[in-house]
Amino acid sequence: MRFRLPAALVLAIGLAVPAWAETGPQITVTGEGVVELPPDMATLRLGVVSEARSAADALASNSADMAAVLAFLADAGVAETDIQTSGLTLMPRQDRDAQGRAMTVGFMASNQVTVRVRDLGRLGGLMDAVVREGANRFDGLQFGLSDMSAALAEARARAVADARAKAETYSAAAGVTLGPIMTIADQSGGFGPMEMRMVAAAADAVPIAAGALSVTAGVTITWALAP
Repeated sequence: MRFRLPAALVLAIGLAVPAWAETGPQITVTGEGVVELPPDMATLRLGVVSEARSAADALASNSADMAAVLAFLADAGVAETDIQTSGLTLMPRQDRDAQGRAMTVGFMASNQVTVRVRDLGRLGGLMDAVVREGANRFDGLQFGLSDMSAALAEARARAVADARAKAETYSAAAGVTLGPIMTIADQSGGFGPMEMRMVAAAADAVPIAAGALSVTAGVTITWALAP
């Protein structure tokens, strides 16, 4: 993604850049910036799977268990906007008789929800409790940031500083001088997991490693080289 500047500013820059900079030698350097910080939220994917002889019984049992799970989450202080149904299925269970013919022996209902937990200190206890309330399926746990804009801005600033430091090192080694910046291209990514560490939780709760997140940003900058 390239930064778009106002037309007046572009014109001013164009007037300020020497003619030699537009056609002369240039150096292009890529810089990277990384900011490490602990997550402040987690996204939990859980569900209820129920089996019964009839489709109606499987769905009724599943609905009752999921209602209990949702009621517990609400009582535990999880906001309604942080809970979202992510999948609901009802399918027959197949088996084969003595002659090898397929037959339906029952039905399986499954209901999954995605839950955002913003108090990581309660995460282990919350996971333990929803199992007691009827959740019997977990499809994943992901840590994240509720707002990564400040961290990303810092990572971008570090990426620019890294690119400039590299450009100054290369130009000094080559015996040339950096001129004006010609282009800046943003290559910011996102965040990824870093070293894992335990979060505080109840002693009898599911142990959870929250770790830290690395917010990364990249930038490619081209400088003109002074003659």
